[in-house]
Amino acid sequence: MKKFTKYEKARIIGARALQISMGAPVLVKTDEMDPIEIALLEFEKGVIPITVRRK
Repeated sequence: MKKFTKYEKARIIGARALQISMGAPVLVKTDEMDPIEIALLEFEKGVIPITVRRK
């Protein structure tokens, strides 16, 4: 897993939580209902389909 800055991590998790709250499929098995907690779990497992492009 690549190293992300705290700002990149916050942006990735926030964007993914928004996707989940709008009905996107969840990529991990969990009983959690909070989109932010689900996004954090997905981030920790490295399954979020979001990439970071740096200049």
